Amino acid sequence: MNRFVDFIIKFRWFFAISIPLITILMASQLKHLEFEGSYRIWFGETSPILKEYDDFRAVFGNDDAVLVMFKDDDGIFNPKALHVIERMTQKLWETKYIARVDSLTNYQYIHADPDFPDDVIVEDFIEDVDALSAEDLKEKARIIQGEEMVIGHLLSADATTTMIVARMTPKAGDDPEVSKKLEAAVQAIVAEEAQSGYRFYLGGGPILNMSFISLGEHDAATFTPLVLLISMVLLWIIFKRPSAVLLSISVVVFTFLIVLSVQVLLGYKMNNFTANMPVFVVAIGIADAMHIFWIYMIGRKKGMDNIQAIHYSLHKNFLPVLLTSLTTAVGFASLGISAVIPIKTLGIATANAALLAFVLTILFVPAVLAILNLNIAPTPKEQGKEQHHLARRYSRFIIKYDRRIILLSSLFFLGIGAGIFHVKVDSNTVRYFDAHVPFRETVDFVQKNLTGPMSYEIIVDSQAKDGIKEPEFMRTVERFYDAFDAAYPAMRHISSLTDVVEKFNEVMNGSKSIPENKNLIAQYLLLYSLSLPQGMEINDKMDVNERLFRISAAMDVVDTSLDLEMISWIESWWAATPYAAKVNGQTVMFAHMQNDVTATLINSIVLAISAVSIMMLFIFRNIRMIPLFIIPNILPIVLVVGVMGWLGLTIDIGVAISGAIIIGVAVDDTIHFLVKYREARRRGDDFETSLTYVMQYAGSAIIFTTLVLSSAFMIFIFSDFLPNVNFGFVTAIALMIAVLVDLLMLPAILSRYDRSKKSLLV
Repeated sequence: MNRFVDFIIKFRWFFAISIPLITILMASQLKHLEFEGSYRIWFGETSPILKEYDDFRAVFGNDDAVLVMFKDDDGIFNPKALHVIERMTQKLWETKYIARVDSLTNYQYIHADPDFPDDVIVEDFIEDVDALSAEDLKEKARIIQGEEMVIGHLLSADATTTMIVARMTPKAGDDPEVSKKLEAAVQAIVAEEAQSGYRFYLGGGPILNMSFISLGEHDAATFTPLVLLISMVLLWIIFKRPSAVLLSISVVVFTFLIVLSVQVLLGYKMNNFTANMPVFVVAIGIADAMHIFWIYMIGRKKGMDNIQAIHYSLHKNFLPVLLTSLTTAVGFASLGISAVIPIKTLGIATANAALLAFVLTILFVPAVLAILNLNIAPTPKEQGKEQHHLARRYSRFIIKYDRRIILLSSLFFLGIGAGIFHVKVDSNTVRYFDAHVPFRETVDFVQKNLTGPMSYEIIVDSQAKDGIKEPEFMRTVERFYDAFDAAYPAMRHISSLTDVVEKFNEVMNGSKSIPENKNLIAQYLLLYSLSLPQGMEINDKMDVNERLFRISAAMDVVDTSLDLEMISWIESWWAATPYAAKVNGQTVMFAHMQNDVTATLINSIVLAISAVSIMMLFIFRNIRMIPLFIIPNILPIVLVVGVMGWLGLTIDIGVAISGAIIIGVAVDDTIHFLVKYREARRRGDDFETSLTYVMQYAGSAIIFTTLVLSSAFMIFIFSDFLPNVNFGFVTAIALMIAVLVDLLMLPAILSRYDRSKKSLLV
């Protein structure tokens, strides 16, 4: 170690200059940094969920759309509102990347010709608003109430809220740039209609994608400088030296700039989770620098010169800082097994950052300290005695009450931790956004005033070519409508070509039912298809062989557990018929992601605990120590998740990533504690003296690093992206609990070992 430290000191100017220069050179790549928000980023290219969705779109076209909604409290059937719908429908038709537009005005109304009752007419429901009298408008309002394909879809039951659906061209939703252009185009159309006085609500895939991107960019631009500022303030309060502040901040800035640059060079784009990486790096990197500087100051206050203090600090800190960097890297790297791609990318990138932060800390901080040669006066003996006295009182308190501390802590954790059996998982994307985010406002508005804002695309296999035209098949679809509606109130509207057939039969034969004759059904569908204007064909409702049949259901926002239950119910219902069905669509994709979220939480925690335990076994070579690593670092997670269970809060994607990170970061305190404890015991100190030594040389640093870490993570509670909020809150609270466990329960356990003459680490 002496030769290594001497090497750093000898080449101090090289390290002090080359590291910033390398960082600046790498950071030049950040001009190419981009954000992405497509639904595809959440799934790997080999994901079976993504493949099923792509197969669905290959057959039925793009189900993605831009949605525009507004409300008129006096009713939509007035010239102003209808003119707005008419103009926006036309403008959206003319917008690039839009393949089809459905609205109240161009709804294809099926009815008999008044002059020739045997003829069926399919035409726009409202062709010329100006040609309609007040009586005509009342009649239109009356007629539309009988149109089940419209009510609960394009128009609310009370006729005060309407929706315009602009479906996108194939593949358009895969490119983030398309989402950006489409949102801008629709916003421009809305701005043109602002004089109407209506408030327009925008929804659909492009709006969701841009919401992800805008929140990610906002969080990255806001929280990174904010965390840096807060960290600088805390460092100043702790050390009261500009050098400590600048050294610690420099290390983390160098680290995240280099790692971000590497991400750009590798072709990665930022998303809502990887945008948080700089904040994570600030939190974990500062801890290393703080420990180095803290022991350096202790050495100087003991009267050592600059070079001696650098040697002293690295001798005391190299092993614990190396171990904490490795365990932190393991915690983040365990997220690399996640099937949720943003989590996987974040975990791997931040694990690399943890290791890079260690290298930069060990090289840069001592080199700069060697150059600066800070003027630190030795501590007066009286002040040193006072600090020693406080540490001694702490040690005696632990020894005196060790049994009570263990007993009360265990009972407390058991009681609170039992809530873990009540916790639920929810990966609903709508709930990723705070209530005042425009996209979330749109979803809430639609659900309250019009219909279900989520959708299931149910693809039914009739098991035969032309099978969808069989009367028995369509009657089965009718029965499914009724059964689904009765079983789940969350289903707000359901539609398919069955509705068209029933409407034709009602117009032709006065019976709103499925005809008994297959040929008649085929004639109805052919007549309807031939009557539709260009761009409004029915090939998105069935496949070319007329075997697969699409049913679209508008659903309320529910927990993904209920989504999965309904999906299973639908597929089981159809499995009990001669047919089969598969539920698809983006809502379904994210519902299935719940399993990945749960697996991420459980598997990453198990992997992190296992890896950390094995590492500690190799270092300390004592299998009895394994519980000392597991207990203090798993209990905070159990406690926080237990509280969520008792309070009825759900685990989302943000909480899922917190478990392994908490272990990887919280174990740092345990390592610093035990390394110092082992050091004291091996030189022959008794338990009380050893615990006093730990508090003098590690206790304050443990408390201060936890304060900085918790403050950094707590910043996320101000995010509008709720997984970030939940992650920040859970992680910050768990880390504060972890330090209490490390400073109370862990030494109490060690005290009981000492009383039983089975002292560890000696």
